[in-house]
Amino acid sequence: MPRRKPTIKTDVIGDLDLNPEVAIDDYRVSRQQDQFFVKPPNWDSAGDTIEMLYIANLREYDAMKQVQIQLLKDAKRQAALNVQRIRKMYKIQERLRKRFVEVNGFIKDCADKKRSADKSIREETVLHAEVTKEIDEFKTSIAELSTFRTALKATVAQFQPYERVLEEVVKVSDIFISSKDCIDRCDALMLAQVEINKLKSQKLNEIEEMRQRMWEKILSACKDTTSLYNLDKERMFDGIQILYRMLCKRRDIVPSYHSYEIDKIMSFIMREMSLLSSVLQELESNKGDKVGAGRMC
Repeated sequence: MPRRKPTIKTDVIGDLDLNPEVAIDDYRVSRQQDQFFVKPPNWDSAGDTIEMLYIANLREYDAMKQVQIQLLKDAKRQAALNVQRIRKMYKIQERLRKRFVEVNGFIKDCADKKRSADKSIREETVLHAEVTKEIDEFKTSIAELSTFRTALKATVAQFQPYERVLEEVVKVSDIFISSKDCIDRCDALMLAQVEINKLKSQKLNEIEEMRQRMWEKILSACKDTTSLYNLDKERMFDGIQILYRMLCKRRDIVPSYHSYEIDKIMSFIMREMSLLSSVLQELESNKGDKVGAGRMC
């Protein structure tokens, strides 16, 4: 029976196939790779002996030492430069600090001056508004005084004849000493008239208040009388109802009239009262007859 696939065996170094075609391909791949291939040294090469390794390490050490010395020099030089830079930076920082203090003080002074200027502006604005208002008031007062002056001139011109008449009256009259005395007395009469009118209005108000109080008393008395009348009326109705119920109970009947049927209730009470009066008279007459008969006996 023929094989479907070739037999492949696994060895230590890889896959080995009994088939030559596959083995040749593996050999070619192995020749082309350098990872696991070690080239033998040449015939004239000294090889990696201990002395050669020492010499190589010594050379590498010397090179590293030179590099270290150079780096140390560079570090010292850089440290010196850094010290100089730090000093320079400190100087610059100190100068900037002083400059900052000066600028900050200048800014504060400017802010204080600005606040003072704003305050002065506000005060001056308020003062300007007040002065403008006073100026307007003065202008208004001047205009009013001008109008009053014109009116006063017209009034003086109008009452000029009365002044002459007043002077003539003072000359003729024996009561007035001068024109001023006449005017003062007239003013006193006018003031007295004003006081009289005021007193008159006050007395009229008092009279009106007295009238109002009298009306209130009369109204309160009327209200009290009406209330008492209504109270007596209610009590009388209650008494009639009680009497009606007592009479109905006496006769052993159920009250059939309502409280608003007062006429029927009164008729019923009158009938019952007349009956009771008749019964009482009959009893008294019978009692009198018995007493007379006893005396006769």
